[in-house]
Amino acid sequence: MLEAAFFDWGDTLMEFRYSEELMDAAFRAGLAALEQDDLPADEIRNHFRERFEPLFWAPGTVEEIEYPGMIREALAHFGIELGDDELVRFLEAEHAAWEPARVLGSTTHALLEGLRDRGLKLGLVSNAFDPGWLLRGDLEQMGLAERLDVAVFSSEVGYRKPDARIFERALGALEVEPGNALFVGDRLYEDVRGAGELGMTTVQALWFRADEHPDGAEPDHQAFTQFDVLNIARRLLG
Repeated sequence: MLEAAFFDWGDTLMEFRYSEELMDAAFRAGLAALEQDDLPADEIRNHFRERFEPLFWAPGTVEEIEYPGMIREALAHFGIELGDDELVRFLEAEHAAWEPARVLGSTTHALLEGLRDRGLKLGLVSNAFDPGWLLRGDLEQMGLAERLDVAVFSSEVGYRKPDARIFERALGALEVEPGNALFVGDRLYEDVRGAGELGMTTVQALWFRADEHPDGAEPDHQAFTQFDVLNIARRLLG
């Protein structure tokens, strides 16, 4: 019996509009928040890109990066030692600068409320390296926190999807067995394969992007709109 529906976040509940220009602007916003006009911004950014960015999406890696530590190390390379308060200022300013990239789906609230009306518990399972306190602030701002029973981020668990441990953390929090849970996500490897190997019913979200991955898995269902998920849940509930 279906008891819960879990969702990926980026390109599922929201569209994430990544751009190189925005990445550079966000990093510079973090540096500006340190209020040290003599910082060699271009040198620091280039060093960070060369040293750390290849680790962000390393193929086959399930251990999540420790992003705040990377920022500390990158700045220490230039003799800049960050205290905890300074590190927080950097991270807050950088994260805020990414706000234009995070665009909530127009029917996301209606989808979650429709599933809740059908008696389902709701959860989020997201690969995200930013600290959880920043990400939970995004959920509040987007009106998602009040519509979700649990949110689990790889930065808090230490492991990325498709690793089983991040899914198990969310399932355990809601006391739901995998066979009684639906997982909705856009990625065939991280979302569909990861959740499917645990025994969750999988739905590939196709409303923002159509993912292809040689190591992905076939979803149990496909959803071309967010409301298709409601129809799938209705059928599973019988």
